[in-house]
Amino acid sequence: MEHSYYWGDTPEEEYYTQQGIISTKSYYTSPRGLTLFTKSWQPPPSTPPRGIICMIHGYGNSISWTFQATPIFLAQNGFSSFALDIEGHGHSQGLKAYVPNVDLVVDDCLSFFESVITQNPSFQNLPVFLYGESMGGAICLLIHFKKLRFFKGAILLAPMCKISDKVKPRWPIPQILTAVARFAPTLPIVPTADLLDKSVKVPEKKIIGMKNPTRYQGRPRLGTVIELIRVTDLINSRLSYVEIPFIVIHGSADVVTDPEVSRELYELAKSQDKTIKIYEGMMHSLLFGETDENVAIVRGDILKWLNDRC
Repeated sequence: MEHSYYWGDTPEEEYYTQQGIISTKSYYTSPRGLTLFTKSWQPPPSTPPRGIICMIHGYGNSISWTFQATPIFLAQNGFSSFALDIEGHGHSQGLKAYVPNVDLVVDDCLSFFESVITQNPSFQNLPVFLYGESMGGAICLLIHFKKLRFFKGAILLAPMCKISDKVKPRWPIPQILTAVARFAPTLPIVPTADLLDKSVKVPEKKIIGMKNPTRYQGRPRLGTVIELIRVTDLINSRLSYVEIPFIVIHGSADVVTDPEVSRELYELAKSQDKTIKIYEGMMHSLLFGETDENVAIVRGDILKWLNDRC
């Protein structure tokens, strides 16, 4: 049976009310003219927020399905969260899963987050944190490089600071694919394993994840893969430039992004305040795809990290 939402068929507003939070959705036009779908999840008006979380989803994902579980939890604990579907994802404009230039996505995210904060006078003196899952974690680091002092900290969940060799396609000849990408960047032909299958541990949750109506299920597009490799190589070479306070979280059994690179980030970053959690046996989807007990452990560690800084 197909459900309207990952939680079932309870209408959105009713579900948010049951959870004790308020959620809104709207479209935002970025400075380059792209129409992007956005959502917010906030504590009720009787609870002034303690901090702002600016969230970025991962490749092929979107903010309207299981991604929501985390900002709902954060809103229940006094944090206002804001997120957008990046270009080519979810309900936002652009060819599905085609991200030809991550630097432009960084600008889209930054302008949206800045607009949220400047338009809400009550947010002016609150700490603002970045939160990114997988590719979203890489985008958080690129935002930090661009805007060094704007954010108080970053929560990096299995960040894609390097594409794991376990899912990186065994290129026939990289130069040939790069050359083809120049002429046909949108071709969905890159051979790689189904990321959802490799990310989610609990079989029932795999089924829920696959039912996300906006999930991209095709093969990765050449231009997107070449761009992600460019960006992750760049981040990998700049780990020692990271200054933001952060917590980096990874499962030891993650085969999509490499936990070893998170260890390198932790070792090399200039940040005075840095925390690393590597969870034994956990996979890529830490806040949804694991058992409920494991999800609760990871959530608890994120909340404790935030509480200690607010």
